Amino acid sequence: MHERRTVFRGRRRAAGFGAAALALALALTACSSDGGSEASAGGSGGSAATPSAATDPTPTPTPTVDPATYRHALSGALGPLDSALRAVDRAGEGGALNRALDTAAARADAAADALQTTRAPDDATAGNSQLASALRALGQDLKSARGDGGRCATSPRVELGTAQSPKSVQEAGRSLTALGYDAALRLPRTEQARHRRLANGTLIRDGSRGGLGRLTIRNGTGTDAVVTLTRGSRTAFSVYVRQGSNATIRSVNSGSYTVYFTTGEDWNSARSSFTRGCSFEKFDDKATFRTVRVTGGTQYTVLTFTLNKVIGGNATTSRVPPGEFPS
Repeated sequence: MHERRTVFRGRRRAAGFGAAALALALALTACSSDGGSEASAGGSGGSAATPSAATDPTPTPTPTVDPATYRHALSGALGPLDSALRAVDRAGEGGALNRALDTAAARADAAADALQTTRAPDDATAGNSQLASALRALGQDLKSARGDGGRCATSPRVELGTAQSPKSVQEAGRSLTALGYDAALRLPRTEQARHRRLANGTLIRDGSRGGLGRLTIRNGTGTDAVVTLTRGSRTAFSVYVRQGSNATIRSVNSGSYTVYFTTGEDWNSARSSFTRGCSFEKFDDKATFRTVRVTGGTQYTVLTFTLNKVIGGNATTSRVPPGEFPS
């Protein structure tokens, strides 16, 4: 909302088998058929069959994957990705970083595809599967981190710093490496989210001011704001107003101004924009300041704009495309 009043000069603010030969002591005792007499002339004993041993064939164990073959396949899958991730680490912000992220995302997907079709030794089967899944997620996160280069653009390194996939890749890689299968990858550096703010009332831009008009901004929103007044295509001034605070600009020249405001978190002075949770709006009504001489003194305009909605407010606002918001 805004309110207006007119004042006079002077008021300013994973078992083994042993098929045991069953020694079937087939006590194959050849029983004599001579009327039941077991002894022969001369007192010698009867004859008996010699026991024989039967042996079952030993099954051949199921072949397993040669560890050296798996290591070669693992290296072939991860090598190109490692190179791409190193390129992300070296890239500067902007287009170069976005291109490096695109390449790394494609190679992460290719590495995941390769590992999913690779046979791994028994001790590496689980780790191989985990790494493939983690690489698939990494590819998605690399794509999502890509900056759009516009206003309110969080750094891709900050986005990657909040993603879970790099940690999952590291954990799966460490598990395989501990078993003797080198799966180390150099993941790109990340950054922590920042919380940059300016002091309340800081003039970010300040054109020529020499009038008597006075503007007070009340920021009752939950985030900091920057209010910008323009005359035509030119920016008259921009002021930083912290959440829950007021700021007053004095010496506003006579004229009609469009009042824009942006709110958000983490003010990036180089881009003249917040980097998270941004909104861009403007008041539908213009702010008009006049300074006139009257009998006995000078009259000038004092305006108050409240950024949050208030009961009884008489000012409406509209969204503004970020690219149309004045710098």
